[in-house]
Amino acid sequence: MAKRYGGKFSPEGDVSSQDQPSRGQFDGARVEPAGARANILFVPAIPLVFLSLNDGAIGMTIGLVAAGLLTAAAFLLREGLRAESAYNARRTARRPAFPRKIFSSVLTGLGAALASYRTEFLDAETASQVSLLAPILFGAAATVLHSVSFGLDPMKDKGMEGVDTFQQDRVARVVEDAETHLTQMTDAIKRAGDRRIEARVERFQDTARDLFRTVEEDPRDLASARKYLTVYLQGARDATVKFSDVYARTRDAQALADYSALLDDLEQNFAARTRKMLLDDRSDLTVEIDVLRDRLQREGVRLD
Repeated sequence: MAKRYGGKFSPEGDVSSQDQPSRGQFDGARVEPAGARANILFVPAIPLVFLSLNDGAIGMTIGLVAAGLLTAAAFLLREGLRAESAYNARRTARRPAFPRKIFSSVLTGLGAALASYRTEFLDAETASQVSLLAPILFGAAATVLHSVSFGLDPMKDKGMEGVDTFQQDRVARVVEDAETHLTQMTDAIKRAGDRRIEARVERFQDTARDLFRTVEEDPRDLASARKYLTVYLQGARDATVKFSDVYARTRDAQALADYSALLDDLEQNFAARTRKMLLDDRSDLTVEIDVLRDRLQREGVRLD
């Protein structure tokens, strides 16, 4: 059935504020840290596999192992770049428990060394003529060049001085569960097939993540924010799943309006909670300063 389309420049077009991009629509937009220069490292393993298929049992095995190492290195590099991006985006963060980028460099070197050894093995007439010097040099060069190109993993914690690690671990678990709810919301809203409501959900998620970062920076705020990170987000996820199922079948305008109003209420409440926690933190700082001033005055220190 034909469907009539309209817009800003169409006859009888209705220019509404919803069709106009808001100035803050792209605030908090994140760039994928694992770009083309990282994804292209998946390519070398492909020709290596096909070139190894007719090299006999030993040559094929060496080639396949080398291709597997290069592929694993590319996967680790991509995850390492994402972990580093998350580390840099936060004011307080722990160093990665598993140095993915370093291990990626090592696996790249091993893969290059095995690929070179395969060539040496196929060119040599006897096993005694196989030289290990070239594979070692190629492997070392690949490791160094990979490390120089992509750098190393963060090697120390950031902004963790004076932070209770036990509380930080509790916050990390709660935030991880909250991020899972946001991911499920993103997956569910795609079924609605409406790009504007998808963008609306993304804006709400940016507001929710502001609350996550505030709690991570001061774990003492977890008690007051726990309901927002668990109950409210779980309810938002369930409402998103239900809305997507209904809207995908019926394109009900009233359901769309009700869901948009729900997102507006949630966003306002999450933003208000974030502002309140920041004000409480500032009040705590003021109290600490006043207490220190009184103590210095009792000790006879003049504060002009």
